[in-house]
Amino acid sequence: MKRPARSPVTPRTSHRSIAIWLSAAVMAMAPAALTAPRAPAFPGPVHVTGGLVSGVAGRHASLTVFKGIPFAAPPVGDLRWRAPAPVVPWSGVKRADAFSDSCVQTIVTEHKPWTYEFMTHNRVSEDCLYLNVWTPAARADERRPVFVYIYGGANTEGSAAVPLYDGEGLASKGLVVVTFNYRLGVLGFFSHAWLDAEAPYHASGNYALLDQIAAVRWVHDNIAAFGGDPTRVTIAGQSAGASAVHNLTASPLAKGLFQRAIADSGSSLTTGRGGRTLASQDEDGARFADAKGAHSLADLRAMPWQEIVKPVSVPARGGRGAAPLRFGPIIDGYSLPEPVAQIFSDGRQNDVPTLTGSNADENGAVPHPTVTHEDFVKQAQQRYGDRATEFLKLYPASTDAEAREAANASARDQARTSTYLWAMARAKTAKTPVYTYFFAHPLPGPDVEVYGAFHSSELPYVLNTLDQADRPFTDVDRTIARTLSSYWVNFVTTGDPNGAALPHWPAATASSAMTMKLDEAPVAIPVATTPEKLAFWRSVLTER
Repeated sequence: MKRPARSPVTPRTSHRSIAIWLSAAVMAMAPAALTAPRAPAFPGPVHVTGGLVSGVAGRHASLTVFKGIPFAAPPVGDLRWRAPAPVVPWSGVKRADAFSDSCVQTIVTEHKPWTYEFMTHNRVSEDCLYLNVWTPAARADERRPVFVYIYGGANTEGSAAVPLYDGEGLASKGLVVVTFNYRLGVLGFFSHAWLDAEAPYHASGNYALLDQIAAVRWVHDNIAAFGGDPTRVTIAGQSAGASAVHNLTASPLAKGLFQRAIADSGSSLTTGRGGRTLASQDEDGARFADAKGAHSLADLRAMPWQEIVKPVSVPARGGRGAAPLRFGPIIDGYSLPEPVAQIFSDGRQNDVPTLTGSNADENGAVPHPTVTHEDFVKQAQQRYGDRATEFLKLYPASTDAEAREAANASARDQARTSTYLWAMARAKTAKTPVYTYFFAHPLPGPDVEVYGAFHSSELPYVLNTLDQADRPFTDVDRTIARTLSSYWVNFVTTGDPNGAALPHWPAATASSAMTMKLDEAPVAIPVATTPEKLAFWRSVLTER
């Protein structure tokens, strides 16, 4: 889905935010005895890599929250574009009571369908490698299952401070929850031959992936001090965060650091198939340095980040116009030695139980597509060539209205089948199960009839954070959130989403070709609506 151009704006003032402000104002006038903060449930201080930290009481009386714990040295100055360095130790007890700055990005309050609760809102800086812990434990020896969330945002935006990622929703159901920041955009992925020569591993780029590995390693090393179990760690992410989950699952540097994986809107037959090479991105790195007038790494590192992140355009390949330089994850020979799909095919991945799926109104489906019958037929001919006739028999339409229904049905069948085929390709070398889903409940709110179950709309339900969204939720929504978050908690706890009083969720298998439809009445459904459609999509997708 194409997102509109972004620019900094002032955060909206909603009825909910006014109510919160008024509540705070009333409390400010209350007697001191009534406003004294509650003591955190978890005893402190806690010893972590670097020193001692103390937490604060969560909104739920049983939870303790630690915000802004450093997991690496600030990647500033000479540490810009280097693998994350060890934490700088501190003396005394660090009060971990506030989110750190988010990593450098353009702040925008909303761009529909993503409203305030999906967005980053706090200050940004390069000094951003911090994490947050929510624990329901009262003692360090409780060994609770651990959920580590990796935000999405196209590798150019996102933050551990995004309201929807608040850890209290799942911590209140028994998990220790961790969120963390990682570098974004050119500061997270820039590569250049200068950097290759400097690094002891003779590569550059993928600093964001190295940040993610460093954060998960911190969890492995420290989470027991918060009552978490380092042998039951689940990494989870959505969109770009889901891609990060696949990268971590493939990376040899993350071996043994986690035992389960959740990838929301990030698994398909094309997942990790290709991947840009270091050499290719190094060429763009040289163009970038030239455009910035830099003659050395020292020149680039001396520039303020505000100058570094200004877009650079170069002549497009093929000589037509100009195109912005973009830096993203690459096959660097170190953190990602080969394409993810190849690593899975060879059976060299971190083989862990996996839960993954997509939403009804992404991957080309929208509640009310604007396609006409003429457009639908033309697109079928362009996409499927000599198989267009077969496609149009499977998804017939003679009017504009029928064409819109057929366009949505085909897009959804294709998306579910692609996820299923990915799961079956994975099964060739994996010994652990995979559970797939199809989230189909429209998220209530602005223009719900236009956006439906859009990309990332499952998050307030699976993360149990409806209270972070200013939307007209009903009892149905609250029931869905209880059910879906219970599936997630079960999976994090045991590697299987199933549990008492929940509709059965079957693992993906070659013989059943089923996926779990998640809405107010979860049920297993075929990945394509007829066997003939499944055969068509299997053939089309595996030919690409």
